[in-house]
Amino acid sequence: MATVKKKKKASRKGVALKSTALKSSEKKVELKYVPWKSVPLEDLNPLLQRQFVVGQDMMMARVLMKKGCLVPEHSHVNEQLTYILEGALKFWIDGREIVVHAGEVLAIPSNMPHRAEAMEDTVDLDIFNPPRADWINKTDKYLRSK
Repeated sequence: MATVKKKKKASRKGVALKSTALKSSEKKVELKYVPWKSVPLEDLNPLLQRQFVVGQDMMMARVLMKKGCLVPEHSHVNEQLTYILEGALKFWIDGREIVVHAGEVLAIPSNMPHRAEAMEDTVDLDIFNPPRADWINKTDKYLRSK
């Protein structure tokens, strides 16, 4: 019971993201071969860039963060896997602080509020199921601060 109350309280503090999932019927199914160098880097703020590729039911993002980059608290319906390729991210999630280093993975369940800070220059791969409609449609204002 306390856990449920804690999650509800945490979600009020952060940004609740609605419409973050695309329905399968909205996407065309196709085979894709995508070198990262062919995907333009999207500048979200001075410390944050990303690239992503969208499949039928999942999406992979390559996220580049400079040391000190803050991702504000938010939650989304999408299940998320975060794999750190280089650097380290500190997450505040489920009442805990977790530092995820290069070579490590964090599995974030859907609708779980979380925030993060780059402890050093970091490159991570984020996998979402279903794909993040707010990222695709560029309505993710919580990431687009100056």
